Formats: sequence, C-alpha cells, structure tokens
Amino acid sequence: MSAPLVRFRGVAKSYDGRAQAVAPLDLEVAEGEFLTLLGPSGSGKTTTLMMLAGFEEPSAGEILLDGRVMNRVPPHRRGIGVVFQNYALFPHMTVAQNLAFPLEMRRMPRAERDARIARALAMVRLAGMAERKPAQLSGGQQQRVALARALIFSPRLVLMDEPLGALDRQLREQLQLEIKALHAELGVTILYVTHDQGEALTMSDRIAVFHQGRIEQIGPPRELYDRPATAFVAGFLGENNLLPATVLGADSGVLRCRLSGGAEVLATGDATPGEALLVLRPERIALDGSGANRVPGTVTDAIFLGDQTRLRVALAGGQAVTVKQPHREGERMPAPGDAVTLCFPPEAARILPPQRT
Repeated sequence: MSAPLVRFRGVAKSYDGRAQAVAPLDLEVAEGEFLTLLGPSGSGKTTTLMMLAGFEEPSAGEILLDGRVMNRVPPHRRGIGVVFQNYALFPHMTVAQNLAFPLEMRRMPRAERDARIARALAMVRLAGMAERKPAQLSGGQQQRVALARALIFSPRLVLMDEPLGALDRQLREQLQLEIKALHAELGVTILYVTHDQGEALTMSDRIAVFHQGRIEQIGPPRELYDRPATAFVAGFLGENNLLPATVLGADSGVLRCRLSGGAEVLATGDATPGEALLVLRPERIALDGSGANRVPGTVTDAIFLGDQTRLRVALAGGQAVTVKQPHREGERMPAPGDAVTLCFPPEAARILPPQRT
C-alpha cells in the first residue's frame, strides 16, 4: 500500500494557552481521495485545514505532504491549491489575469499560460468570459473562477474551505456535482471543509466528523450514516431519533431493549445490559405495517413537504419520534390525534452508549 499524500502526526493547536482548538490529531489522506472535514462551527475542522495550508502554525506535532514535513514551509511553497468561501479573487483583474497569477508566480512561459487558461475556463464552463472582471460575474461564476485558479497549476492537493456556503441551494447542489465530476476527471486529492451534512454525503470518499477539536468518527459516508459510533455523529449526520433505552440482554447478536414507556424492542449494536441510547432514522419507520418491532403512539403533528409527509409521534413514555413517509397520490396520511403503530426491523435500530455531555 502506498504512503498517504498527507499525514497529520500528533498535530494540535491552541491559542494563548487556552483550551485546544484542535486536540492531538492523527490523520492520513490518500492520494486521489476526496476527504471531507465535517462539523459544527468551532469544532476544529477549519483550523485543521488552515494548518495544512500553512496559514496557521501547529502548536504540536508534524504535518507531512508526500513524506516531507511542512511545519516551517511557507504557504506559497507548499504547492497546494486553496478555494475559499469568499472567492478571494482580485477585483481589479480580469478572469484571465486572475487565472494567470499563480502561473506567473511559477514563471511559466506565456504560451503555456494561455493554453492553461483556455483549458481551465473550458473545464469550469466559462469559455468566453476571460476578459470580464469578477464584479461582472454571478456568485456561482466567481466560485468557478476560484476553483479554476486553484487547479490551473496542476497541484496534487486542493483545499476547499466552505466554498459553496455563500450560494443559494440550487446553485450549491449543482456545483457539488461539478466539483465531484472534476475530482473524478482530474484525480486530484481534495480536502474539503463544510458544516453541511448533505454536501459531505454527496461528495466524499470519506468523512471525518469533528466535535470539540477531535475526530469523533471517520469513514465512508454510508458507513457513518448507517452505523454511527457515537450519539453526536448520529445526531449531526442526517436526522435521527435518539431515544433513551435500557439494554436487557442479547440473543444471537440482537439486543433486547426497553424504551422509557415500557415498550420492548429488538436492536443491533455492541452493548452490555444497562442504560443506553437507541438510534432510529425517521425514514426507516413504517406505519401500521409488519416487523419485529411494533411501538404504539399518537400523531401530534403532520407536515406535508411535497415528496414526503413528516410526522411527529408521541410514545407512551412521553418521547417524541419523527417519522418520514413518502408521498403517494391518493393515500391518506395520519392526522394529529390518530393512533398509529411504528414498525421497524431490528437492523434499523442501533444501540449506542449514553450521550456524553
């Protein structure tokens, strides 16, 4: 197995002796990988990216790029492309001049510069806009220019810090797919920072979920979604019902659990008898169907969202459960006050340790 392109070894960051923004971190990024650092504001993900870019200096540990320690290497000598949320384009320069800037810094001949600019503009679908100024472009077009500038000198590694955060939802989703397609086409390694869970699930080979300066869990999107390791990951990555439960015992790998209202259910996970947390995705719950688990409740709220109806269901123990039901024309959905039975298989319910504070 080849050595990783990027390696963090015991890297930590603190400011003025206060609590660590990033706790000692060990992380490897493979060549050609799309790794997303996902987490809420203040979780340490952007600080981690900035240390790799060279804009922040680690308080401890080493950062290696292709086996070379980068701690004392200035940003402009790291050969890394960077894309920011605010585009960071030179307003007095044309699009072509913005794209030429990193090539001129590398003393690239004029003919090769021109050829690369033409290819880069075609790559991001901006051919014919070379002579426009940033102010003459839309937000999405400006971000395409910023992306082209980060890729134009053929870096092996590109860092992206919330690059789509300033765009509206439709454009953001469109550019997510475009960035993903460019990654597949170019084979460049991308380290991407976002707080948007859907963005991370859509684009990433792996996701590192940050919480309080640490990586809470790292793995492929489907693994994190289906098998969260902690209550924080379960609650942050997508929508989940987190229900206090008591593990009663296990039989052939299936856990017997009791919810606070007295209902007993079967679940999966690695837990010993005692207090725990049951994690259940809203879309895995059926109403009044069949299944090993059948929990009665009462609908307290029903919201039609077009492709689905979102229900809130109160259980006997006072817990509220969210249920997502796909919209089918002509089918009646339960209304507030209706009694329903929540049905789900054991593999849809996962047991985790109680949520830490």
